Amino acid sequence: MIVEIISVGLIVTACLALFLDEAVYSVAALAGTFLFTALIYVLNGAVFVAIFQFAVGVGTLAILFLSGEMLSEKPAKRASPKNTAALIGAGIVLSLPAVFLSVSGAVAEGSDVSFGDALWNLRGVDVVLQGLVILTVALGIAIVLYEKRNGGK
Repeated sequence: MIVEIISVGLIVTACLALFLDEAVYSVAALAGTFLFTALIYVLNGAVFVAIFQFAVGVGTLAILFLSGEMLSEKPAKRASPKNTAALIGAGIVLSLPAVFLSVSGAVAEGSDVSFGDALWNLRGVDVVLQGLVILTVALGIAIVLYEKRNGGK
């Protein structure tokens, strides 16, 4: 039951992170996404992966909070509670398969590979690509801040 609740929270916060207009609120929702992802890793016995995910998330969030505050324009109107409720409802609807479909802890039926082993040994490309995305975001923000400081010369 706890995995289903965390799955709903993960999908709802991911939807909020994508569709909220205010940059600071969107980054706060992304923080929830990183936290729920780390919790899922802990529940599956991959504690070191959870620590790594949390550490990467904290660094990413620091960069996004700073850049979001400095570079984003403030929206002219406040987000309506109706739109936020619609986003939360859409996230809950998207998470229904995770709640009602059973997902086993094994990688494949009849496989002797544990979740932690599969995460570390079979997802090397995924981890490298995640690092490249974070590096690209950090470099892009650094370039924008450099251009802003120099006045676009």
